[in-house]
Amino acid sequence: QVQLVESGGGLVRPGGSLRLSCAASGSISEINLMGWYRQPPGKQRELVAVQFSGGGTPNYADSVKGRFTIFRDNAKNTVSLQMTSLQPEDTAVYYCHYYAGKPFWGPGTQVTVSS
Repeated sequence: QVQLVESGGGLVRPGGSLRLSCAASGSISEINLMGWYRQPPGKQRELVAVQFSGGGTPNYADSVKGRFTIFRDNAKNTVSLQMTSLQPEDTAVYYCHYYAGKPFWGPGTQVTVSS
């Protein structure tokens, strides 16, 4: 089992920035995929950004490319998401995601972008 705990959500004005963090604990595999998904109000959950533990090019949703950056710290089993130039359409519950043969999800953290 893997436990994921997110932090860093909140309310921000359009154009602002937020940083989300996620800490993983439990049976962490050396090779894994970690990152972030989000679920906007009334919509399905969608990929935001993910990256393999071995590094390599992260996979970003087209809608966040150039605005969001994913950071991983394998030694600490953490993944962060730096979000800049936030827009109202970025409003969603953001979920930390871990995958190593089986998916695990954090409880989610609310990000609201509103003036």
